[in-house]
Order: sequence, then structure tokens, then C-alpha cells
Amino acid sequence: MTEASPQRANMGFIGAIVAVATIGGFLFGYDSGAVNGTQEGLKHAFGLVDGSWSPTNGLGFTVASLLIGCFIGAFFAGRLADLMGRRNTMILAAALFLGGALVQGIAGAQIVFVLARICGGMAVGAASVLSPAYISEIAPANIRGRLTTVQQIMIITGLTAAFVVNYFLAQGAGVSTATFWFGLEAWRWMFLMQAIPAAIFLVALFMIPESPRYLVSKGREDQAVTVLTSLFGGEAAIPKFEEIRATFASDHRPRLSDVLARAGGRGFLGIRYIVWVGIIIAVFQQLVGINVIFYYGATLWKLAGFSEQQSLLINIVSGAVSIAACFITIAVIDRIGRKPLLLIGSAGMAVTLFVMVYAFSHGSLDPKGNLVLSENLGTVAVVAANLYVIFFNVSWGPVMWVMLGEMFPNQIRGSALAVSGFFQWFANFMISFTFPIMAAGWGLSASYTFYGVCAVISFFLVAWLVHETRGKELEQMEG
Repeated sequence: MTEASPQRANMGFIGAIVAVATIGGFLFGYDSGAVNGTQEGLKHAFGLVDGSWSPTNGLGFTVASLLIGCFIGAFFAGRLADLMGRRNTMILAAALFLGGALVQGIAGAQIVFVLARICGGMAVGAASVLSPAYISEIAPANIRGRLTTVQQIMIITGLTAAFVVNYFLAQGAGVSTATFWFGLEAWRWMFLMQAIPAAIFLVALFMIPESPRYLVSKGREDQAVTVLTSLFGGEAAIPKFEEIRATFASDHRPRLSDVLARAGGRGFLGIRYIVWVGIIIAVFQQLVGINVIFYYGATLWKLAGFSEQQSLLINIVSGAVSIAACFITIAVIDRIGRKPLLLIGSAGMAVTLFVMVYAFSHGSLDPKGNLVLSENLGTVAVVAANLYVIFFNVSWGPVMWVMLGEMFPNQIRGSALAVSGFFQWFANFMISFTFPIMAAGWGLSASYTFYGVCAVISFFLVAWLVHETRGKELEQMEG
């Protein structure tokens, strides 16, 4: 097995490729976080109602409609990546990012806004699975975890950038629903600002090469060798090319049915065991409730008794804490491995979630039925929430994407990513869609108890099902 070590690799070129690919992660985060400060504007502009399931006037559906596009985009991106290439599919996603941002910002009707949000979601879903997979396919094995973790840093940077932009736009206008530049309300500019990084991403993608593993799968061998040479040098390129080619059967090309268990192979309900592991990791990353903090942070903290400006500032602090946590992951993921980080994260999230439950359960209700926390309990809730965010972003945040990008054999990677990505975003949709209803019907304490129980379950599932992938070449992955 020929290892493409960092000593032989062209790290400047690889670094530039990673920088471009992870702009998709930035947009993934920005598009996910931009809605956080726009909910008052959405309710005012489109007559939306808190706690409603209705697709015509429900705030929950309108916010979560992004996730409908996400699980569609994640599913089809894996297949499109096998058919037309990783880079070309990311170019398509970048165009959807750009168009979705512009239309969301100027939409005059809720149906137009929702359709644009679904298109933007398709781009988010595609970028979420393709960026880490693409990075895994061009990175040396012994630093692959660190490079792929950059994706999570960019996701959180995008989220934080959205929180910062939202805060200053709301400050500049007075409130998010006030008119700002060119006669448009501030909340509309919160969506329009995404068009800037989306345009940069679209242009930059034309400057990076296609994945060599995709080129080999399509029989474009000379191009694959050229890319491998530019990545790892001439000495390592040919042996690495031969190893990659050996993992693709000459009479078979990747297809969705590859996720099905082979005769005599390891599987459950007809699906390969390794694909089930990917689905479980993907789903439980969402069931612990992280995107309630990301998507509904402003709403959550307003429910807990904080003002709009205080809520937006708490979001910014959470984003900065998340970025710092990801740098810890970069330092340790290729040293201690993926599985230990997942276990640490599950345990830490369970504890901090139940501390939040304690704080919420000891609050009181005002005459309108909103939760009011004392100063001490409010501090406990904010500290616990930020510790929870730290544990997530040291572990499940980046590690889930690292593992999905690397854990599957070459032959089934695109198809397995399609299935795992679909379930990840479907779970994301369900958590995001149901939170306003759960918060209104159950209260924050019961809602967060559910997320805490899921964190406990995730610990035992990781201990039982997940196998370490640290330091392995992609050609060594089995399943």
C-alpha cells in the first residue's frame, strides 16, 4: 500500500484545493444560520404563525423548508458525483446557492420564498456530502482527518458570519423588520449577503481539478495520473493510480444498488452493514438537537427570557466557541482517532443537555406563557449551551463528516454518501420542523430531555458499531 505522505505531497496545492472546496461548507453554514435572525421579518412579511404545521402559513415549515432541499440535494449529489464528477456537481451546487440567496432576499410571496429556500437547501445538501468526500479523495491518509475537519470549521465560520451579519444589520436598521438599504428590510439583506461568498465559490471551483478516484472510475486514466502527480509527485502517482484502479471492477461502475448487501456479505434488511453504520452516525448527529441551537438560537433564547439583541449576541458567542472547538479536533483527530472523539462528545453532550433541562425546568412562566429564567438560571443555561456546543464541535460536528467522507469503499462511496446524506438531512428536517411545535406543546424542558436521551443512546451505538478509520488509505476501507 503506497501512502501519499505529506512529505511527498504538494501541500500548497492540496491546501488551495481544500480552501476552495470548503467554501461550500461556509455557504452550508451561512445558509443554515442566516434564517436565525429573520424569523420576525418572515412572520411579518408572509403572515406566518408560530407553532403551526401548515406549509402555507407555518413558521416551522417555512424555516425548515431548507431541509427539504437538503435531503434531496444530499441524495442526488452522491449519484450525480458518480455520473458527472465531484467538481462539476459542486459547480451546480454553487449556482443554486447564488440563485437561492438572491430570490430568498427579494421574494414577495411565501411560496416563492419556500421554493428558493428549497433550491438553496439542495445546494447545502450537495455541498455537505461532496466537500468532505472530495477532500478525503485528494488528501494524504495521515492528515486526512485534519483537512476534512476544516469543512466543519468553515460550516461554523459560515454560521458565525451569518450571526454577525444579522446582528449588525439588525443594529443598523434598529430591528430586523425595519427598512434598510435600497428600501429593503434588514432581514432580507440577511439572505442577500450570502450571494457574495456564493459567487466566489462558483468562480473558484473552475480552478481546482477533478477527484482522481472519480477519473479512474470513468476510465480517464491519463487525467487521473496527471492529477495524482500534481498532488503527490511523480514517484507516488503511478503506484497510487494502480491501487485506486484495483478497487474498481473493470466490468462494474458505481450505482445506487451498491448499498445492498452482497450474497454472503454482512448486512441487515438487505443493506450493507457499513451503510447502516453511516446512516446511524448521520441520524444521531441530528437527534442530539444541535441545529435547534443553530436554526432557532434567537427564538430559543427569547423563550428563555433574553431580548432580541441579547439572543443574537449569544449566537455569535456560540459560533466563536464552536470554531475554537474545531481547532481542538484538528489537533487530535489524526492522533487519537475518530471513535474516541465520538464517545467523548456523546458523554459531554448528554451531561450538558441535562443541565439545560434542569435550568429550564426551574424557570417560571410570564402572563403570555413564555419561560422566564432568573439571572442565575439564565447564566447556567447559557454556559451549559456553550459547553454543549463545544462537545459537539470537538466530536460529532466534524467527525461525522470526516467518517462519511472516508469510511466507505471506493466502489460504493457515492451511493453510500447519497443514502447516508439523505437520512442525515431528513433527520435534520424533522428536528428543525418539530422544535417550534415541541417547544410550544411540551416546553423546553421536555424537548431537551429528548435530545439528552438521544445523546446517551449515541454513546452506546458508537461503542458497539463504529470501527476506527484513522490512518487508513481509502483503498483499505471495507464493507
